[in-house]
Amino acid sequence: MIKDNQVHLNRAHVIVDGILVVGSYALSYYLKFESVFADKAPGGHLPPEVYFSALYFLVPCYLLLYYMVQLYTSRRALRLWNEFVDIVQANVMGVIGFLVVLYIINQPDFSRSMIFIFFILNIVLTTIAHWLLRKFLRYIRKKGYNIKHILLVGYSRAAEAYISRILDNPQWGYIVAGVLDDFVPVGTSYHGVKVVGKIDQLEDYLEHNNYDEITITLPLDYYDRLEELVDKCEKSGVHTKFIPDYSSLFPSNPYTEDVQGLPVINIRYVPLTNSFNKYSKRLVDIIGSLFAIILFSPIMAAAAIGVKLTSPGPIIFKQERIGLNGVPFMMYKFRTMKVQTAADEKKGWTTKGDPRVTGIGAFLRRTSIDEMPQFFNIFIGQMSLVGPRPERPQFVEKFKEQIPRYMVKHQVRPGLTGWAQINGYRGDTSIRKRIDYDIYYIENWSMAFDLKIMIGTIRHGFVNKNAY
Repeated sequence: MIKDNQVHLNRAHVIVDGILVVGSYALSYYLKFESVFADKAPGGHLPPEVYFSALYFLVPCYLLLYYMVQLYTSRRALRLWNEFVDIVQANVMGVIGFLVVLYIINQPDFSRSMIFIFFILNIVLTTIAHWLLRKFLRYIRKKGYNIKHILLVGYSRAAEAYISRILDNPQWGYIVAGVLDDFVPVGTSYHGVKVVGKIDQLEDYLEHNNYDEITITLPLDYYDRLEELVDKCEKSGVHTKFIPDYSSLFPSNPYTEDVQGLPVINIRYVPLTNSFNKYSKRLVDIIGSLFAIILFSPIMAAAAIGVKLTSPGPIIFKQERIGLNGVPFMMYKFRTMKVQTAADEKKGWTTKGDPRVTGIGAFLRRTSIDEMPQFFNIFIGQMSLVGPRPERPQFVEKFKEQIPRYMVKHQVRPGLTGWAQINGYRGDTSIRKRIDYDIYYIENWSMAFDLKIMIGTIRHGFVNKNAY
């Protein structure tokens, strides 16, 4: 069974991480005191046994921190980037704790620079090790090992969505053995996954097959059977999941309130409605936009000169967009197109080879330099560094009727960059997918998430292949 293999894998994982902590620490000691780069100033340093005695506490503490950030839970559906963020988070907490202990025991001679070297090395080596583990698991899953066999109970939109995601990500190592349903005929297939029987046959399937997981994906109309099915699955001892068929109404990160023992699910949770979160993000926007205006002023000056010399008309293009709480504002850009009438501007997005785009304008669009004047929008409070991209009023009116939950994006300030943008949904791409990413950002906002998106923007570059 996969769960037995998972236990052995987790044990090996913990042992390797412990060895990496020791190795990173020993290597940082060597680099600091023994290598050609070592600090060999007169006066020496604390004896090696003092430094290495810290490992008796450091190793178990780090393994506990890794456990706290859930590095040892199943991470099949998690990206390496998310795992890297968790590793960094654990190491930050570990180093802060280390420094606090040194302060408490009054040990000023313990090298802080060695601790910093250890911090960097441990993050790098642990990330490489986890990347190699992922590669190894992907390889053996292609060979048919470390596979999770899943049975779905109920044919619904949720079942189709789950099957699609599993098939799109073979590295997860999931195989859907089939679907049980009372209303879709046996033999009906969705992307190769067949309806294999009736829901009443669940107990027989559990008795005669070794499934690693049962996922209940009942249609909304048949939730009266949910309690009965959960009871059957739990009696079999098989891990059971439930995917609601009303996910279009549910937040991506639902939260509940306890009303005297009654769990109440909130349909929409927006962290930025919290005053502390809101003002903290605004402070970051003010400082960040002011810093960016100063840093990129030479580039903006060069862009302004280029626009002025190559095309008649104003340097700055102002366009009405819809912002926080549906309030319109004028968004600034460097002008990248020939001067048009207001009616022409409303005709639609630019397309590939659009004759309205100037020569310098095409370059500014591809490199996102045309967006830099929006730092002023951010500074005065109309936009944020990170958030959903703002849209023009006519498209807002159109999309709010066509796309469910479209207007949710206006519960936060629009942003210069966002979760959708760093995942490739910029310019001429799917609006529905963009909204899915925007809503995920809104419901899961945190300062760390904003930082992740800003790093992702730098990491993926400012070049926009979808900008015409």
